[in-house]
Amino acid sequence: METILIKGLQLILALTLLVTIHEFGHFIFARIFGMRADRFYLFFNPWFSIVRYDPRTKKWSFFKRNMTEQENFDRSETVKKDTETNGKSTWRDTIYGIGWLPLGGYVSIGGMIDENMDETQKQQMELPPHPTDFRAKAAWKRLLVMAGGVLFNFLLAIAIYIGIAYHWGEKYIPYENAYEGMDYVEAAHEVGFRNGDIPYMADGELLDAKENGVLMKMAEAKEVTVLRRNNDKSVDTVKIAIPEKFLLTISEAGAFMGYRLPVIVKEVMPGEPAADAGLMADDRIIAMGDSLTPSYTEFAQAIKAYADQDVALTVVRDSAEVMLTAHPTPEGKLGFQFKPLTEVYDVEVIKYGLLQSVPKGISDGVGQLTNYVSSLKYVFTKEGAQSVGGFAAIGNMFSGKWSWLSFWEITAFLSVILAFMNALPIPALDGGHIVFALWEVVTRRKPALKVLIYSQYVGMLLLITLLLYANANDIYRFLIK
Repeated sequence: METILIKGLQLILALTLLVTIHEFGHFIFARIFGMRADRFYLFFNPWFSIVRYDPRTKKWSFFKRNMTEQENFDRSETVKKDTETNGKSTWRDTIYGIGWLPLGGYVSIGGMIDENMDETQKQQMELPPHPTDFRAKAAWKRLLVMAGGVLFNFLLAIAIYIGIAYHWGEKYIPYENAYEGMDYVEAAHEVGFRNGDIPYMADGELLDAKENGVLMKMAEAKEVTVLRRNNDKSVDTVKIAIPEKFLLTISEAGAFMGYRLPVIVKEVMPGEPAADAGLMADDRIIAMGDSLTPSYTEFAQAIKAYADQDVALTVVRDSAEVMLTAHPTPEGKLGFQFKPLTEVYDVEVIKYGLLQSVPKGISDGVGQLTNYVSSLKYVFTKEGAQSVGGFAAIGNMFSGKWSWLSFWEITAFLSVILAFMNALPIPALDGGHIVFALWEVVTRRKPALKVLIYSQYVGMLLLITLLLYANANDIYRFLIK
């Protein structure tokens, strides 16, 4: 339960940041071009709002019903008259709020056809435009307003990557330093990978642990070469043929591979079976009973098999093997802390100054976008459609233990995804509005009002269908499959 709460908290925090920045991109361009923004909302607010603030009246409202169509109309007309007197619209003309449905957010710009229009606003669209209306501005200005959300999300991702490079630098374990190799998912075993294999080349190109997209490069290669250590310590070079659409297979199975963690004791808990057995710090357990335990993967299986019974432990201590006898708890515990990967394998650290962090952040942002776009070709296959996920899948990307580095890395990646998805030419998304604006720039003809309104309906229907399908996939995967 604690893990679910931590993941859920990270998801909400990330969505709050991403949605706010996205909508601010629309808002700031609208303000630059003198457009009237009626509402700025984080999350959607059908029927009521959690928080609402009107700068004109300086009034805060909490858990209040939404304004009626007539109230919205009256306020909008008052704002229009004031802008005619003052000569421009200001930030005080906007109502700011937080909704209760965390499916996104919105900026309602006067004179713009979007999903938040009520019947009164639609009727107003039949009238001549007000100077502060979205539709009264030049097509290129409207295009920039609609592209603002996409632009700001991508800039946010780059800013986060710059911050990560500057604050944490780049820490990685070169594959050749991981002497126990990698653990692979079952789908990888089926094509020829074995636990302990060390990645070496993909289609003849050397693999570097510090580069972005190594896993995708391996999954999309025709042939991957690994280094495989034999029992006599000799090393073979093994070539593995990668089947088509392998990326889809492993994406559904989870992480393709991960570093193997040798079972080395960091600290023994007093009064626990490990202490009673005589285990000491820096001991490495290489066997439990008849089971070899070169890594935690094998150790976890062995300790369950020997739970609540005496078992022989083969331990390497100061380069010599020592035999001990332990009695794991009925739950399969010995009571010691493992040495983490960063204390077991030699870690490479690259530090970046502020000026160095900028190109690094840009490179990471562009690299993530390129990798994501490349993977989308699989979405239009049967397997790809089945792998589409909703909020549960997104939340599951976050770590079950709080880590700011992990949080910012995933948030930056989600910001890249949000930027790209909103740029798709689908009505009701930013990309749909951008297409209509581009059409007008090229042809110098505005699309008919009915075309804009009905395309909005079609787009919303499509988005709702995709949303339901994605979350239904989550339910199937996590509760049924």
